[in-house]
Amino acid sequence: MKDSPFIYGTTVSVHSFTNREAESAKLRSNLLNGINTTIISPRRWGKSSLVEKVIHDINKKDKKTKTVVIDLFAVSGEEEFLEIFTREVIKSSTAKWQEWMSSGKDFFKKIIPKLSLGVDPNTDFSLSFDWQELKKNSDEILNLPETIAKKKGIKFIICLDEFQNLSSFYGYLNFEKKLRASWQRHKNVTYCLYGSKRHMMTDIFNNPSKPFYRFGDIMLLNKIETKKWVPFICKGFATTGKMIDEKTAALIPLVMKNHSWYVQQLAHYTWNLTNKKATKVEVDTAIKELINANTPLYQKETETISHTQLNLLKAVAKGETQFTSAAVMHKYLLGTPRNVSKNKTLLINNDVIHQVNNVFEFVDPAFELWFNKQYFNKPYTLQ
Repeated sequence: MKDSPFIYGTTVSVHSFTNREAESAKLRSNLLNGINTTIISPRRWGKSSLVEKVIHDINKKDKKTKTVVIDLFAVSGEEEFLEIFTREVIKSSTAKWQEWMSSGKDFFKKIIPKLSLGVDPNTDFSLSFDWQELKKNSDEILNLPETIAKKKGIKFIICLDEFQNLSSFYGYLNFEKKLRASWQRHKNVTYCLYGSKRHMMTDIFNNPSKPFYRFGDIMLLNKIETKKWVPFICKGFATTGKMIDEKTAALIPLVMKNHSWYVQQLAHYTWNLTNKKATKVEVDTAIKELINANTPLYQKETETISHTQLNLLKAVAKGETQFTSAAVMHKYLLGTPRNVSKNKTLLINNDVIHQVNNVFEFVDPAFELWFNKQYFNKPYTLQ
């Protein structure tokens, strides 16, 4: 049996990446022309996949530009960040592990890293610092890519995923200032910063009181349109010996409101259920399977919010817009106008709801389907 042409749960592979031509072109141009770029969008809309696709293209065509991609999701503090940052910059600067080991004396003046190699240098290259020295001279680490770039006559593109996680570091406010102070002076290094906490990323880069305000270009990633998804889905079926017509394929992005993660997931479930040709029956069954697979996550989400937040979600699900009107507050037991304002902010900050054309809606379309079935007994079916 052939592998599924639809990828979710991780960044999509190059062949599964679809229809972000304009965004890809803009990001590639920015990064190659030295324009620092921040990407902001809700979770699972394809930021990481977009960056990896663009970096893949750059790596194929431009050997004088070295690229670094670091996921900061599990990084817990400044020391760990600086060590990972240093290791990945050094590794990307050359393919020769002998040069990695000599980098201590070649690129550092104030601090000396402890470098070691295992059986396989490519996977067992480790690096650490004396923390007391590192705290006093962290600027040397932050300027490392610029230092290497000047000495080697190369350029760097450094991509940091889950960038907002740095705000959880002890002493982050000072660290944030140090990052900006160093990086804004770099002429041979371009930074791409992105993350899954939209409100936090917006605050970091759009707040005039924050160091990273106006650090570079801000890209607001939008959803891929249905008309782009349909040929992608049809092609995915066709290349694996199955069929789906355009009308049936259009149901998949329609029910998932063009949400990248869920379009890929529902397309996979539909493909998996299809023997020869997919019909509305397979899509219907796939929706039920998808919701069932995600039900534990949705149950946990509703169990961890307050009753008034849950009631506000019910009002959103029913299409209410005047949350602070006496009638709506009474009907859904929303509490006081202050409660409504507070709960709305919390749900927005947690990427549960967002505002589209002056109307609030669920960020997660599958969660919305589950929620409507759970609380209003509305079936999942396309009928």
